[in-house]
Amino acid sequence: MDYGIWSILPPLIAILLALTTKQVFISLILGIFSGAMILTDWSFFAAVNMTLEEIVAIFSEAWITKTIIFSFMVGGLITVISASGGVQGFINYLTQKRDIVKDKRGALLLAYITGLIIFIESSITSLVSGTVARPLTDKYKVSREKLAYVCDSTSAPVCGLIPLNGWGAMLMGVIGVQIANGVVDGTSAELLAKSLPFQFYSIIAVLAVGYYILTGNDWGPMAKAEKRAAEKGLLLREGATPMVSEEATATPPKEGIIPNMWNMILPILVLIFMMPLSLYITGAGNILQGSGSTSVFWAVITAVTFAGFLYVIQGLMSLKEYIDYIYQGIGAIVPVAILLITAFAIGNVIGYLETGEYMASLVEGRVSGAFGPAIVFIMASLMAFATGTSWGTFGIMMPIGIQMAVAMGAPLYPTIGAVVSGGIMGDHCSPISDTTIISSMASASDHIDHVNTQLPYALANGAIALVLYLAAGFMI
Repeated sequence: MDYGIWSILPPLIAILLALTTKQVFISLILGIFSGAMILTDWSFFAAVNMTLEEIVAIFSEAWITKTIIFSFMVGGLITVISASGGVQGFINYLTQKRDIVKDKRGALLLAYITGLIIFIESSITSLVSGTVARPLTDKYKVSREKLAYVCDSTSAPVCGLIPLNGWGAMLMGVIGVQIANGVVDGTSAELLAKSLPFQFYSIIAVLAVGYYILTGNDWGPMAKAEKRAAEKGLLLREGATPMVSEEATATPPKEGIIPNMWNMILPILVLIFMMPLSLYITGAGNILQGSGSTSVFWAVITAVTFAGFLYVIQGLMSLKEYIDYIYQGIGAIVPVAILLITAFAIGNVIGYLETGEYMASLVEGRVSGAFGPAIVFIMASLMAFATGTSWGTFGIMMPIGIQMAVAMGAPLYPTIGAVVSGGIMGDHCSPISDTTIISSMASASDHIDHVNTQLPYALANGAIALVLYLAAGFMI
């Protein structure tokens, strides 16, 4: 059934309510319910039942369940690492022994560099950056919104630009279908590699983060947040609700423990290196064919287990204390998990309504080739903003974008780059995006405050990228 313009209603309701009420959970539920109303032909009780069933049904998809468990386990890992004295030891090393991080710029650069070098998976990138840098950014009075921005804008963009990860596997898969269908020639790896220089938004986003860190020239809501933190010492806006509790984000070392940075570094190294190993195993020897959801699941389980052996063997805590800290961390992540569950559920409802296909149909075949990359970028951005998923946008827009490029005579590589960049940009702007939610969690920021402060930067970066796509369309 073709739902037409009605298919836009659920994401529109969820996004507008989230931005105006700042109650993301209620906004997502109402978005799901409105979609269910449309799907059940406006039957109230059938829509209520469908809303509840859709929330339960997401656990039937293994990759979603693994992602939620991953979030729980990361919460446990962060808490137990803090209790072991690892985080405090790392802070002492950087600020006292080596005098490396001396101010807020150094603390933010630590998060930035961490985001650049950990490109194995966007969620892990955000979580590691936030975990490592947050104690230092708190010390030097950096707003949580600024840290969330750094975590968010060095996760997906970097993973897209260095696709030796699950992102690369996914993108080559959707490109490969078009090759198999005879739409374009070549190999998926070749086409993706040649499109990387045309991921204009991703490139600009990464450079912009570095610029704002080095110069401090923040503007808009971000400038107000930074001024509040610097002058009043308020890392969060008064009345704001951090994605995880302050107790969980600032778990002190267990009494009597001598802080040691290796108690943090070693488990995080295990987490990082398990990711490519898991991709290699699940891909039967081909890292680019591995399962991203399974790999992050294996990686965090291994890291949590390793941390337990490390701390118990050292006598830092008993097995019971270790388990208690894990439970404490898991408990702190419950609000995040609830938001992820509802975000995935509304994504499924939007899929039933074929919102993405409807949005793409509005321009398909109606523009000249020179405008192709720019139009594809705009459509991918709007689609990711409305659906809250960059990967879902890639799956819908990559076939459409490639076929449009061929039919219109638009340059192919900029068009592929526009799909990826547009998906990431829309994700950065969307309050219902799972990756944006995880970035808020990693920085312990209020989620809507993160969206509101990042939005102007994302739009500015997107405007520059749009100009570059227009130039590429006419010059290549």
